[in-house]
Amino acid sequence: MSLTLPLVDPPAAADAEASDEFRYWQRRILISSIVGYALYYLVRKNLSAAMPVIEEDLGISKTDLGGFLTAHGLLYGVSKFANGVVGDRVNARWFLLTGLVICAGCSVLFGFSSSVLAFGTFWAINGWFQGMGFPPCARLMTHWFSPAQLATKMSIWNVSHTIGTIAALVLCGYLAEIDWRLCFFVPAGIVLVGAVYVAVRLRDTPESLGLPPLEAPAVSKQREPVAESLRRLVFSNRSIWLFSFANFFVYAVRYGILDWGPTFLKQARGFELTSASWTTAAFELAGMFGMLTSGWITDRFFGGRGSRTCLFYMILCTLALLAFWLIPMQSGATSVALLCIAGFFVYGPQCLVGISVANLATRQAAAAAVGLTGLFGYLSTVLSGWGVGWLVKNYGWDAGFMTFALCGVGGIFFFLLAWPAKAHGYK
Repeated sequence: MSLTLPLVDPPAAADAEASDEFRYWQRRILISSIVGYALYYLVRKNLSAAMPVIEEDLGISKTDLGGFLTAHGLLYGVSKFANGVVGDRVNARWFLLTGLVICAGCSVLFGFSSSVLAFGTFWAINGWFQGMGFPPCARLMTHWFSPAQLATKMSIWNVSHTIGTIAALVLCGYLAEIDWRLCFFVPAGIVLVGAVYVAVRLRDTPESLGLPPLEAPAVSKQREPVAESLRRLVFSNRSIWLFSFANFFVYAVRYGILDWGPTFLKQARGFELTSASWTTAAFELAGMFGMLTSGWITDRFFGGRGSRTCLFYMILCTLALLAFWLIPMQSGATSVALLCIAGFFVYGPQCLVGISVANLATRQAAAAAVGLTGLFGYLSTVLSGWGVGWLVKNYGWDAGFMTFALCGVGGIFFFLLAWPAKAHGYK
C-alpha cells in the first residue's frame, strides 16, 4: 500500500478569511505556534551560553564542543527534511508537542552528564527531535494564511526564533554563573510547563475545526504518489535548490555567531560571560526586526519574490561582519552595534528562504521544501561548529571570522542566481 497525495487544482480566490471565526483562529494559531517553536529554542540554544564554563570546568576542547554542535546540526538537518515529508500529512499539534517533550528530556540527560561521549550522544539525539518543530509550523502557516500575505505573516511567526534564543542566552548566561548544569535543567522545566499551554491552544488545519479550507481547492479523484509529488513540486524546481544552497551559507553565519559569540566575546574581547550572553542576545533581537521588515519589503516592493530581498540583506550583513572583524581597537559599544547590524540583515534571509520555498512548493509540499532548505542549512554546522572550533584552536579567531565573511559571499552568489525565482508555484 503506497502513501499517496490528492492532486489539487490551482487555488481560486479565497473568501474563507472573511469570517470572524476564521480570523480568530488565524490569530490563535499564529500565537500558539510562535510559543511552541520558541520553546524548542530554550532546549537548543542553552548549550551556547554554557560552553565557556563547560570548557573551563571539564577541560573539554573547542574542537569537541564544535563536534557537539556539528552532530546536533547534521541530525537536525536530516530530521527537518525527513519530518518535513511526514509533517505535510500528520496532525501538526501533536507532532510538534511530541518532539518538544523529548527534547526537554534530552536536555535533562545532558545536564546530568560529564563525558564527551555522553554529551555528544544526548545532544545529537536532541538534534534529531528538534527537527519535529519547524515542519508542523510550516504546515500550519501555509494552511491558515494565503500566499499573498504569507511573507508578512511568517516573518511575524519567525520572531519565535528570537524569543526562544534570547530567553535561552540571557537566562543561561546567569544560570551558568551559578552552575552550568542549571542551563539544562531549568529550560527543560520551562519547556514542559509551556508544552501544556501549547497542547491547549494549538490546533491543526481549518478543516480539522470544521472550517472551510483557505482556498477551497477542487480535489481530483486521481491520487499522486508522495515520491512523484516531491519530484514535481520540490526536486525539479531549480529555485528551491538555489535557495537551499544559499541557506547553507546563511546558517553558517547565523549559527556561527550564535554558537561561538559568547565564547569569542569573553576570550577575545574581554567581555564578562553575562555581558557576552546579552550581546549575543542583542544580535538575535536585532534579527527579529530584520525578519519583520524583510517580510514587509518582500510583499510591498518585490511582489513576494523573496530572493531579491535576500540578496540585498546578505550584502549588508557581510559588510557588517567585515567591519566587526577588521576595525581595530573597537569599543564595546561599537562591537555590539556591528553585531546587531549583522544580525538584522542575516535574519531577513533566514526567514525568507523558508517562506519562499513554501510558496514555490505550494501547500501540498511546503513542509518538505522547507525541510530540504533546512537540511542544507544545518549541514553548514560541519563548518560553523566543528570547522570553526578547529580553525580557532589552531589559527585563532581571525580564521573563524574570515570563514564567516566568506560564507556571506557564498550566500550573495546563490541569491543572485535565484533573482528570477517566482513568488509562488500556484497558477
